[in-house]
Amino acid sequence: MARILMMGASYGSLLASKLLFGGHEVKLVCLPAEADLINAEGFRVRMPVRGRAQPVEIDSRKLPGKVSAAGTGDVNPADYDLVGLAMQEPQYRSPGVRELLDAVARSRVPCMSIMNMPPLPYLRRIPGLDAEALRPAYTEASVWDNFEPGLLTLCSPDPQAVRPPEEKVNVLQVTLPTNFKAARFEDEKHTALLRKLEADIDAVRFPAPEGPIELPVKLRVSDSIFVPLAKWSMLLAGNYRCITPDGMRTAQEAVHSDLAESKSVYDFVFDVCVRLGASPAELVPFEKYAAAAASLTRPASAARALNNGAPYIERADKLVQLVARQLGMRHPVVDRIVDLVDTRLHANREKAKNK
Repeated sequence: MARILMMGASYGSLLASKLLFGGHEVKLVCLPAEADLINAEGFRVRMPVRGRAQPVEIDSRKLPGKVSAAGTGDVNPADYDLVGLAMQEPQYRSPGVRELLDAVARSRVPCMSIMNMPPLPYLRRIPGLDAEALRPAYTEASVWDNFEPGLLTLCSPDPQAVRPPEEKVNVLQVTLPTNFKAARFEDEKHTALLRKLEADIDAVRFPAPEGPIELPVKLRVSDSIFVPLAKWSMLLAGNYRCITPDGMRTAQEAVHSDLAESKSVYDFVFDVCVRLGASPAELVPFEKYAAAAASLTRPASAARALNNGAPYIERADKLVQLVARQLGMRHPVVDRIVDLVDTRLHANREKAKNK
């Protein structure tokens, strides 16, 4: 049994539900009201399963593992075998979260990120990339300064999930049940823990009325450090193109309203990843992504956050732009996306200042 600390109870509960099936112990770090609710009632994850009309509902209270929740000041990272980073990147500068993240770095416990925005130390693992020059893409780059790059891995957060607004905050609805694809750690001992979790999740069978069924959303561990970068093309062609000058649109609209432009952006970012060292076979072809995007009938979280007045959001758009520039590469649509997000964030900050 592994003990896992998960920073972030929203998206984090998806991976947590899979780990609990394997009998592992998970501690979710979240806001006090969320922690009280999870400690009293556990959490639910609903996910579609191919061939079934209704989604499956996973109730954490019925799983072999043990889950509990706590605030940032109530945990000691050194007590855990693995730390999961499942908050959005701007949240790590928040009071309490920032101090816990620093305690995680100093504990030297291996960390796995399931953020859209790769933690800065992970990018130091990519040969030839100047990670220092990427700091402007981060809300507060200094929060990552005490991490050892080899102790941090990245998991491509391809599954899509939302908290239904009409439900309690301990309910998560999976809208696209794809796999988490993690890169190895530098230390084989730490990678072995990931492979054990991968095997445990593979072995899961859910007790449905028609008999035990296999559930989607697996953990896949790769020897390549480039596999998690597959998400970058999806983010730039889909998620950030949900953002419009005066509002937002669904991911389906962002990708399919101008398929040629979507493919151009996707292929550009794909080429950036290949230039960094990824094998094309490790990435996801555009056609497969476009087919999945056809079912994404909500705007991406970055677009929703901007629309709600957020002063900061994850800037994977700016990160990809800066990485591309290091390689002497540019794309006009990527530059346009970055300018648009800069403008909308500036407006949100001015509005907040003038309240």
